[in-house]
Amino acid sequence: MISPNKEQSHISKQVATNRLVVYVFIDASNLWQAQKAKGRFLDLAKLKRHLTVCYKANDLKVYYYTAFPKEGTREYSTDAKHKFFTYLKKGLGFIVRKKELKQIKVTTDLGTIIEEKGNMDVEMTIDAVNLINKYNMAILFTGDSDFLSLVTYMKTREKKVYIYSTQNNVSSELRTGGDGYIDILKINEDIWRNEVRHREQKQKTTLD
Repeated sequence: MISPNKEQSHISKQVATNRLVVYVFIDASNLWQAQKAKGRFLDLAKLKRHLTVCYKANDLKVYYYTAFPKEGTREYSTDAKHKFFTYLKKGLGFIVRKKELKQIKVTTDLGTIIEEKGNMDVEMTIDAVNLINKYNMAILFTGDSDFLSLVTYMKTREKKVYIYSTQNNVSSELRTGGDGYIDILKINEDIWRNEVRHREQKQKTTLD
């Protein structure tokens, strides 16, 4: 594991005179867990700048993967969420991959409930593999052990791979499987913005 103070020094040997192209793959559900633990939202503009400076990237591109509620399934408007996606694309230059949460009826002893699933692992893996020749280094914001095979593949293609997650939301296999692991909550630089406020939600949402 890399301590936050050693984050810069750990990668300094990897940055040579060649052009360093870094691709960042963000699993929004994993990022949400970090934000809940911190009690504040990440400022993604600050995060992008932090990664660019920390890794001395000549070019840094961010892919953001998320699922969103189907229209009419919430008591509140989801317009703000779609405006946020537009900001990521037009304001920050992110590539946003998104899809509607899938609703599944589940029968329990108490009756029928609706579960929601919005797994984006496949989309994230496909991009990382298809784009493999475009980057020297990959940064994965995820803690799911299912990505270990992807990390292993990247390393066989001589890519440096760094995992960003939180202590209680990362598998031991993934934490040790890459070239380094950074706990988002222990990054010294201020990459946070306003406090998280929780909405009461009637549906049970499953993102795994």
